[in-house]
Amino acid sequence: MTALNPSITRWQGVGLLATSLLGTSVFILPQLTVEIAGAGAMWAWGLLILAMLPITLVFAQLGRRYPHAGGPAYFVAQAFGGRAGASVGLVFLFAAPVGLPAAMMITFEFVHSLVPLGGLATLVGQMGLLAAMVLLNLRGVQLSGRLQFGLTLVILAVMVVLSAVVMKEGLPGTPALERTWTLDPVLTAAGVAIWSYLGVEAMSHLSAEFRSPERDFVPAMMLATVVVGLIYLCGTALVLLVPWEGRLAMVDLFNQVFGGGGAWVIGLLGVLAGVATMNTYLNAMSRLIWSLSTQGYLPRSLERLNPYRVPQRAILALASVLALSLMVAYLGGLDFDRLLPWVNGLFVVIYLLSMAAGYKLLSRRYRALALIGAALTALLGYALGASLLYGVGALMAVMVWVSRVRRPGADQRT
Repeated sequence: MTALNPSITRWQGVGLLATSLLGTSVFILPQLTVEIAGAGAMWAWGLLILAMLPITLVFAQLGRRYPHAGGPAYFVAQAFGGRAGASVGLVFLFAAPVGLPAAMMITFEFVHSLVPLGGLATLVGQMGLLAAMVLLNLRGVQLSGRLQFGLTLVILAVMVVLSAVVMKEGLPGTPALERTWTLDPVLTAAGVAIWSYLGVEAMSHLSAEFRSPERDFVPAMMLATVVVGLIYLCGTALVLLVPWEGRLAMVDLFNQVFGGGGAWVIGLLGVLAGVATMNTYLNAMSRLIWSLSTQGYLPRSLERLNPYRVPQRAILALASVLALSLMVAYLGGLDFDRLLPWVNGLFVVIYLLSMAAGYKLLSRRYRALALIGAALTALLGYALGASLLYGVGALMAVMVWVSRVRRPGADQRT
């Protein structure tokens, strides 16, 4: 019998998933896709939404039939064995050296709108923020989930108001509308935009907490996928319709619509939401490291808890990797737009494995859907180009590692 409280309604589920996917990305990704594809960015978002619909539906069906906190790792374990599931869990860890630094860089784009910083000062600030988050996590202090939910609602409200004002008053278009575009930039933009949907698979383990999972869980996930896509489409249209010259198009847009204040409103919202998001991922990934160490797939020394019942060594090991990654990115001149495709490549691999698990575990009526989801995921992988090699290389590395781990019952389906 589950100890979870089944209280989530359909529309609460829509809000929960939508807010987890928006964050600060809605202020950044539309601009990035326009810079890549011009007016073709609208087609890129449309392609991504169409691709995510069958993928999300497969995750929803798997979550409804196999509710478990392990999410994709659990689905793959059920389909192909414990070692395969552990491999998926380990692949998630490869997002740490590129994903969290990318999130840190995105957050500091908003810092720059408030306080312009040079390269070295930015690195020092990033290291300081990382240290502060580590200290909070070591003492078991977590930022409120309600705070993050509230921040996302405010961000969404800002987007709605901006859209309403622009639609009512109209503003001159940017040269991006006049550019010709071809298929390759559209695919490239779609590959970068995958970042916006990272986390949709995490909802698959919440089905047991829905008041009526059989009736509401699948519609909630599908509606949220469409709502999030429409919001990003709206943001992209705003970037195309309104002239901008600064680092952040949304800051310029806010200034034009309201006569100023964009740096403070957009900047503060971006910084706060970025810190909340990074803190959540730091906490979740350290627990994943701890869990894998207790299962014997990572060194046992990482499973030790401190007096606050926090996996201290796992957090410190993760923080060391992140600090090193930030240093390498600084020395190599890497920006978040270079790192995002690498993270997306990891999730393309995870989604492909999840679609394969869906084909094996779900009933015949959903197998065709799993194949369609796999084909569309492969198309997004093609759009990523060489960046996909990071995900493929990570999978090969963890498969070799897991095959060498001598762990009783590793191949059992649990």
